Amino acid sequence: MEFEARPPSQYAFDFPDSECDGWSTDALTLRFASVRGAKHRYYRQPRQDAARAAVHEATDSIVFAVADGVSSASESHQGAVEACRAAVERILHLLDRTPGPLDPADVAAHAAERLRQLAQWRLGVTEPGPADVARLYATTLVAGAVRPTAGGLDVELFRIGDSGAWILDRATGGYRPLFDSKTGSDTLLVTNEVSPLPRIPDRLETATARLEAAGALLVGTDGFGDPLGEGDGRVGALFAHCLGAPPPPLWLGHVLDFTRETFDDDRTLLALWPRSEAEPR
Repeated sequence: MEFEARPPSQYAFDFPDSECDGWSTDALTLRFASVRGAKHRYYRQPRQDAARAAVHEATDSIVFAVADGVSSASESHQGAVEACRAAVERILHLLDRTPGPLDPADVAAHAAERLRQLAQWRLGVTEPGPADVARLYATTLVAGAVRPTAGGLDVELFRIGDSGAWILDRATGGYRPLFDSKTGSDTLLVTNEVSPLPRIPDRLETATARLEAAGALLVGTDGFGDPLGEGDGRVGALFAHCLGAPPPPLWLGHVLDFTRETFDDDRTLLALWPRSEAEPR
C-alpha cells in the first residue's frame, strides 16, 4: 500500500528518511544506500540502520561498517550510527599500525566502548551496566575492509548480530553468503532474535574472501537479507540486474526502496565492485 511517509519524532531530525553515497578509488567502486522501512515511516520512528565507509589512503583500502539498531532499544538509531563510526575509525587506525590481518575483537571492543560512553553521558552515571547500554543503544554490526594486494582484492570482515554479507557473481546472478543465513533452505526455524552490541560474543563470526573481477561484495542489514533469501527469487533477480555494474547512488536508493508484502523493515546495502583497467581514473 502506498502512503506518504510521516516525520519521525521531533528530536530525530538528524536521522534522515534515506541516505546514499558513492565514489571510486583506483581499485574499487563503492555505493551504499539506507532507506527507512514502511513500518517506521508509518509509526513516525527514525531509520535505525546506518552505514559508513572511508578510504585508508596509505593502502588504498576501503573500510566499511553497516549496522542495524535493535527495535527494542530506545535510541538504537544513534547506536547504529555510532557503532559504524567507531568501527571505521578503529579499522583505519589498525591499518596505520600493522599490514597484517585485522583484529575483529579489537574493533568490536572499540565500538562497544563507544556505546558505553554514550550511555554514560545519556544517563549521567560513571559506570552504566551492559543492560543499561543495551536498553538504549543495542545494534548489530558488520565491519571490515577490502584491501588491494599483489594477489588481488582481499576481503576481511566480521559481524555481531544477524546482518549479512554476500559475494554476487555478476556473470551468473548467483549469491554466495559469507555468513550463515537465518533464511537458508537448511534452516529449520527462522528467528528474529539477535545478540547485538554492546555484547561481544566469545567467538566472533569472521569471513574472508577474494573479490574477483566478475564479483561484487554486498553488505546489508536483514531488511535487505531477509527478502533476498538465497537470491533465487524476484528480489535476487532485481538486484543481480541492477548491480551488474555500479549504479548511480540515488538509483541504488530507489531500487532498495522496493515494496514486497510483509517486508517492512529498514534496508541498508553497501556494495563494492572491482574496477577494470579500461575504466577512466
